[in-house]
Amino acid sequence: MSAAQTRFARLTGVGTAVLLATGALTAPSAVADEKPHCAVDVVTNAETCFATLPEALDAARSGQGNGPRTMAGDVIQGTFFDDPQFGGASLTVYGTAPCEKDGWVNYQYDLPDDWKNRISSVQPWANCWLWLYPEPGLGGDRDGPFDENAADIGGLMNDRTQSIGFS
Repeated sequence: MSAAQTRFARLTGVGTAVLLATGALTAPSAVADEKPHCAVDVVTNAETCFATLPEALDAARSGQGNGPRTMAGDVIQGTFFDDPQFGGASLTVYGTAPCEKDGWVNYQYDLPDDWKNRISSVQPWANCWLWLYPEPGLGGDRDGPFDENAADIGGLMNDRTQSIGFS
């Protein structure tokens, strides 16, 4: 190795170490930690997070998250994604039963602070239509219903949702 190649290799190694130390480069495990996939019980607000979406969905289906199960027949009511195209972190909400088509919001969920103003795509489950609101407690103008998978929820509620109605 020539002197120039040795000097370049040393500078590259030092530069990489500095970037890692300052956080400019992120280790793969840190990236995975930034995008957890969580399952939450709409009744008890018990939440458990996983490394992958399939793990979160399995936990929601089987009730293996934190806290007690509300009923043996709990079902997934909706999955919400941080990024368009069902990408990034996800939040899967499950509850006691499928939604009824009776013109009323059957379940509501106020997003925790770490999920407010993040949702960009949604997947409704269990006959639920999803209504997205910009304020807690189903406050403000709503967008929806989202009655089928929406890879991009559009500009009205993108990164603005703070509560969700399930009908």
